[in-house]
Amino acid sequence: MRVAFHLARRALPEYSGRFSRHDFSLPQLFACLVVREMLGLSYRRAEALLADCPDWLTAVGLTRAPDHNTLCRANAWLLRSCRVRRLLDAMARLAARVRMLRLSTRPLAVDASHYEDRHVSRYFEFRRGRGGGRRGRRAKVKSMPKLSVAVASGCHLVLSAVARTGCGSDHPDYEPLVLSAWARVPHRRFRVVADAGYDGEHHHRVLRQDMGLASVVPPTIGRPTTKPPGGRWRRHMARLLRTKAGRRRCGYTQRWQVETVNSMMKRNQGSALRGKTSKSRERDLLMKVLAHNVMVLR
Repeated sequence: MRVAFHLARRALPEYSGRFSRHDFSLPQLFACLVVREMLGLSYRRAEALLADCPDWLTAVGLTRAPDHNTLCRANAWLLRSCRVRRLLDAMARLAARVRMLRLSTRPLAVDASHYEDRHVSRYFEFRRGRGGGRRGRRAKVKSMPKLSVAVASGCHLVLSAVARTGCGSDHPDYEPLVLSAWARVPHRRFRVVADAGYDGEHHHRVLRQDMGLASVVPPTIGRPTTKPPGGRWRRHMARLLRTKAGRRRCGYTQRWQVETVNSMMKRNQGSALRGKTSKSRERDLLMKVLAHNVMVLR
């Protein structure tokens, strides 16, 4: 809670507006929301827990627990894209200052993962999927929340994230994720590793020629064929990743670190979201990212 409070003080203003009530500062509310997310509580249960823990409140300068309505409104205000970017900037600066990113020796890993849109029994979902037919499965796929992250594989810190709804292709998020992470860290020369879902000649050209980054992606997207891949960089990837020694030498064997981060967030904070709408679920995904980074920095 203290770590979240001090990080938010570096990235957020004290209050949301000049004429707000000033009962609670934004860093204090962010610290309370991180505790709520880490423990998987509702707003009412979070309010009750904080009221029973006066020492926690004192640690961030609070004299009483915020109301559950206050926490709900603060969550919607704090998790807008511009404020999330500021918080990630502050986390990346702190990680760079204590030299825990290690991007000069370990790559940036990119991957996406899907979450459950609500709490439901696995058996019930299985039976419902079998009984609903193709139409029911199609509706389920369209409503699935999706989180794409770029992770510093040396410390498991998430440097950029994109939250969406639906099971679309992964590759449209590749360049925005890498660009945000590239602008956020002081070390601008590193490798980027991703799975075949991000394969594309244009991605290699943008990363290698415009940003000066070494992009490593297997050129195996599409139908299986014995022909060499099209494009200069995709053919280079085929030669580079042909052997186990080559995969180890270029850093591709560290790609599984991003899957470890996805597993950490689901195990520590749960794989089901509490939001009722797609926008609220996307905010929940971003809150999971921020809470995970707080735990890593702690």
